Formats: sequence, C-alpha cells, structure tokens
Amino acid sequence: MPAHTLTLPYHPPTPLNFSRSSRTLPSLASPQYPLNLTLRDHSRSVFFNPVNRMSSSGKHGILVTVSCVAKEGGTDDDKDDGFYMRRCVELARKAIGCTSPNPMVGCVIVKDGKIVGEGFHPKAGQPHAEVFALRDAGDLAENATAYVSLEPCNHYGRTPPCSEALVKAKVKKVVIGMIDPNPIVASRGVQRLRDAGINVVVGVEEELCKRLNEAFIHKMLTGSPFVTLRYSLSVNGHLVNQLGEGVTDSGGYYSQLLQEYDAVILSASLTGSSPFPASQEPGANQPLWILMAGGPSSPIQIPLLTEEAASKVTIFTDKEASEEPETSKKGIETVVLDKINLNAILEYCKSRGLCSVLMDWRGSFVELEELLKDGTEQNLLQKIVVEVLPFWDESSGLSSLTASKSIRRRLKVNNLQPKISGDQSIVLEGYL
Repeated sequence: MPAHTLTLPYHPPTPLNFSRSSRTLPSLASPQYPLNLTLRDHSRSVFFNPVNRMSSSGKHGILVTVSCVAKEGGTDDDKDDGFYMRRCVELARKAIGCTSPNPMVGCVIVKDGKIVGEGFHPKAGQPHAEVFALRDAGDLAENATAYVSLEPCNHYGRTPPCSEALVKAKVKKVVIGMIDPNPIVASRGVQRLRDAGINVVVGVEEELCKRLNEAFIHKMLTGSPFVTLRYSLSVNGHLVNQLGEGVTDSGGYYSQLLQEYDAVILSASLTGSSPFPASQEPGANQPLWILMAGGPSSPIQIPLLTEEAASKVTIFTDKEASEEPETSKKGIETVVLDKINLNAILEYCKSRGLCSVLMDWRGSFVELEELLKDGTEQNLLQKIVVEVLPFWDESSGLSSLTASKSIRRRLKVNNLQPKISGDQSIVLEGYL
C-alpha cells in the first residue's frame, strides 16, 4: 500500500475557544505542572486497524506509520523518550472505537534500553494501559522507566488508580505524554508519583498524544461531544450523494470514520432502501445510528435489522413526520421534537456518554439543512471531512444547492490537509 494513502500530516486548530459556554471550566493546570491544552499538532497521524491483543512482549504485529524506528545504524540505547512515546500511541490506537467514553492510552515499560512490558486500555471498565504493561513486565518493572501517553489516574473508578500501581511496582521514572484534562485527574497523578520519589517527565510527544484523543479532550473541556461534518463533492464543486469506490471497504477512510466515531447522524431517506452504513474494520464497534426525519414527505422506513442492531438506532422526528407503525416494535427509540435541532441531538448523545458524532451529509440534504445551520451559527462543529470524487457532475438538484446556500456565515477552515483513499478519491480534513 503506498505510504501516501495512510499518512496525513495533522495541524489541529489554534487554541480552543469556549466563549460559547458560560460554564466556568475547572482549572487543569497548577503552577508546578502547567498545562497547555491547545490542540496543535505537527506530527504524522494515520488511521489504524485494531487487533485483538491487550498487551504484548516484543511482538509488534501491526502495520503502522507512526515512526518507532531507532536511529539508522544505532542500537537500542539510541532510542529516546519520543521513540517510546510514539510506541505508546501506536499501542493505544489498537483500541480505536472501543474505549469511549474513556480515552485511548498506551504504556511501555523500558529497562536497560529494552522494552520489557507493553499494554493498552482495551475497553471502558477494563484495566488501564499501565496495568497491562506492568503485568507484562512482571518483576522487571522495578527500577524501570514507564512511558504512558496520558497521565496515570489517581482515583478509584471502575478500576484502582494507576499511579498506585506504578508506585507499587517500584518504577524509578515515569514519562507522560500529556496531562489528563479530566478534572478529577488533572495533575494529581503526577503529584502522587512525585510524592513517592519517582522522577516524572511530562509533555513528551504531547501534540501527538493530544491528537490521539481530540474527542475526549473536547468533551472534558466543553461538556459537549466532538462533531465532524462529512460530505462529498464532485470535482466541479457540486454536493453529491455518493461515496468513492473502495472508501467503504476495510482501510478506506469512510470505514475508518465509522469505527472511530461514537454516533453518526444520517438522513432517514438514506436508509429506506439500503443497509445502515457500517465499518468494515476488523472487530469494529458500530456507531449509534441517529436518523433524521422531518415532515410528512419524509416517511421513516427502516430496513430489516437484528435485535442488537435495532438497539443502536435512534430516530429524531418533528411532530409532522410519519412513522412506520412497526418501528416501535423493532425496539428502535424515537425522539419527537417540536423542531429538530443540533443542540437537542448533542444533549441526547451526551446523556448516553458519547464523545464524538459524525454528521454524514447524504440522502435528503433538506433533512440535515437545519442541523448544518445550527452547527455553523452556534459553533457546534469542530471538524470537516470532504471527499472529492473524480468526476464532473451537472445533475445536482436544487435541494443540495439550497442546503449549501443556507449557510450565511463565512467559515474559516484551519489546517486543511489532503490524503488519497479508495480509488482516486481525495479526502480533505480540516478544523473549524
């Protein structure tokens, strides 16, 4: 596979602007441990496929492009802190799509220039990365250096605090990628380790670690899910209802987006005669499907679903929408609003503990028009993903043109970056 199909230089936005929220955010920094949560990154970032392994010992059986290569002609001793932190991120991404609402975290234990233990957090409720890495290292963890992509927790939740596990293992040094923005953690894990006499270094490959968990960080700081808008264009700039060849297959950008996001917002007209879009990545958890339907001209039709799949479907309608009589019998939740709006949907997602939402602008453009207006006017969108398809289109109807013209604001897209996916589709990613 050519490297350019996987590599995406990443430059997230300038400091997050939370002026839209009147809520006072908790302080995440202290004079001893200043915290900069500006989401900027000049590192390489790619999508990864998960593997069914929670820890490993010297077995790196996964294709990645985050570089973990020692200096040419060098030895293990030449590997610096950045090398091991990049390996932590590589490990963490093996659980992509599985940890929400928790962050993805990887941990590496190093002794005498050798990796003696590795682990990552596989799923919310299961042990954290440090626990798996320490188990992998065993007695070799004593007097070793632990690398972890996110600050170890120092509180009891579903699992005991990882800071205590590191202290008990008698590691001599802990290198941390970034401070945890969760108010119940922020800097407390660092303080506990230092109080125990452990040397702590913070901020190694910090931007890469922030990129790893951009949705988690956004949710912690704002209380709202991270929202990405995705749409397709022809080369002459028309909105189109298509996806490029190969992008829905395993390894394609669209398949990976569905794996990465907790929920996807869809037009109900898109699913009336076709299956729900699903990630084809090995072992992927499928997102919650949120269907939008409004008005009597938009009847809600649901394809045949298993009981498990039906539990992952929620329909948002206004009072005028006509609902298929069998919908409720299929176990599908329906939310009826006076007027469909994005804030209500995000509050619903928040109540379900979701950190990230993908708005897929396909099907009936009109059904999603109000959501798009809400997102742009109220600064509810954080990211855009645009697929440019390799054809010229003159058949777009008024619905798509009307929807695009409903956006009255001029939006600045920061750090727009391209990559190739599928059969010659160009995918652009940027931040609003």
